[in-house]
Amino acid sequence: MLYANRDINRAQPPVPPPVGSKQFRRGLSGAIAHTRGRGRKWGALTRRVTCATGQVTSNAACCALFPVIDDIQTNLFDGGECGEEVHESLRLTFHDAIGISPAIAKTGKFGGGGADGSIAIFADIETNFHANNGVDEIIGEQAPFIARHNLTTADFIQLAGAIGVSNCPGAPRLNVFIGRKDATQPAPDLTVPEPFDDVTKILARFDDAGKFTPAEVVALLASHTIAAADHVDPTIPGTPFDSTPELFDTQFFIETQLRGTLFPGNGSNQGEVQSPLGGELRLQSDGLLARDQRTACEWQSFVNNQAKLQSAFKAAFAKMTVLGQNTRALIDCSDVVPTPPAAASKAHFPAGLTHRDIEQACRATPFPTLPTDPGPVTTVAPV
Repeated sequence: MLYANRDINRAQPPVPPPVGSKQFRRGLSGAIAHTRGRGRKWGALTRRVTCATGQVTSNAACCALFPVIDDIQTNLFDGGECGEEVHESLRLTFHDAIGISPAIAKTGKFGGGGADGSIAIFADIETNFHANNGVDEIIGEQAPFIARHNLTTADFIQLAGAIGVSNCPGAPRLNVFIGRKDATQPAPDLTVPEPFDDVTKILARFDDAGKFTPAEVVALLASHTIAAADHVDPTIPGTPFDSTPELFDTQFFIETQLRGTLFPGNGSNQGEVQSPLGGELRLQSDGLLARDQRTACEWQSFVNNQAKLQSAFKAAFAKMTVLGQNTRALIDCSDVVPTPPAAASKAHFPAGLTHRDIEQACRATPFPTLPTDPGPVTTVAPV
């Protein structure tokens, strides 16, 4: 395997603490803080090496990723676009990783392996789970790339998500770890949260999966800033969750707090509530999390703070991508990830809407003052 070729003369890294523990979070934060220009085995810095392809990284095992990245950027992401395949690849990282439940394992049943590639390896089973509706398409698109590159399926899914996000202006430079073991059995059903779940159920699911805090759950939902729905209302596939689906910006956190006035398609569907703009779909779960007192202030804190959004999503994403894995076996290859372009836009109300349209939920802090875009009322185009 790709990660088996390691420098045997290096000092062995310390045995890592369990995922979700305070020690693990500190170690993961340290990895994130030092990834600019560094790639290493967990917790151990190494010297930089020049790969046969000419790129420079800090672990020879990471050299094999550069041809993979070139391939997926050219042939999966249409030359480096922040398009539908990026949105779906990012979705797949979550739907694979969240398939783990220590609570189920305590009952004597298999609780899932987390970020182990099971969603693709056992696609005939897991794509039939209701929450995974539609992921079969991106699994099918990624399959030829997995077949022709020497990566585990688990590693490829997380790599593709991180590389894809790097194409989106405003995104953080995400972490990439390799060395995951592939699944030997499918994840159990009902481990992926549904858009019609209430906040208590969603927070409990994330807590069970990896001791995610409510703030980390909100941070992970930043993924919806470049997302769209195909199956919530099947009459309007490709309906975005905010007005700037091509940008990794804070508009999602603004627009989910605007008063809903319409349905973009054929009326209310399971997991859907009214949205503020034509062509924009609001998930019921997003609307609830934006207004629940356990999450509302964290939600609002991202409204005009792009830097916080980037750092919080990066940290939560890194934690998610190693769920169920032995971190001692992982190599940090984060320096292979391209630096995303900056987003030119600033936080704003869409044209036709103002502060008066906000449904204030955070009791501790007033909603930030934002400008309104000029022009006619905003209508969002499908992606």
